[in-house]
Amino acid sequence: MEGSGPVLRQGCPFNDVRQKLRRVGLRPTRQRVSLGWVLFAKGDRHVSAEMLFDEAMRERIPVSLATIYNTLRQFTDAGLLRELAIDGSKTYFDTASHEHHHFVIEDENRVIDIPARDIDVATLPTPPEGYEIAHVDVVVRLRKVEG
Repeated sequence: MEGSGPVLRQGCPFNDVRQKLRRVGLRPTRQRVSLGWVLFAKGDRHVSAEMLFDEAMRERIPVSLATIYNTLRQFTDAGLLRELAIDGSKTYFDTASHEHHHFVIEDENRVIDIPARDIDVATLPTPPEGYEIAHVDVVVRLRKVEG
C-alpha cells in the first residue's frame, strides 16, 4: 500500500491549499482545506476514499466517509484530481495533473504512474457526433510472476 511508511510532507501548506481551491472556484471550507492538505502534502499519489478516510482519522480530522466521497467528487469535478475507476469496484483518485497512464498491481491495491511518452496510442476511434475525446486513460494490469 502506498503511504504505509512514515508521513513525509512535501509542502502544500494550508495557505497553498486555500489558494488552490479558490483558483478552481471552490470555497476553502475547513474540511476541504484539511482534506486537501492530507491529499496534496505528500506529492503525487493515488488514494481511494477509504485510504483518505483512514489518513484523515490519523490526522484527527473529524470527517465522515460520506464527506470524503463528496469532497473527492468536488475536487475531481474542479480538475484537482483525476478519477481512476478500476474494475468497476475500486476507484482511486490521482493527485497528479500531468498527462500519464497507470499500472495497476493486481492483489496489492496499488497504482503506479506510467509517463505518457511510454505509451503510444497511435489511432483513436472517431467519437460519435456531438462528442469529443476528453482524455485517454491507459491502464496496464500487472501481477507477480509465479515461481
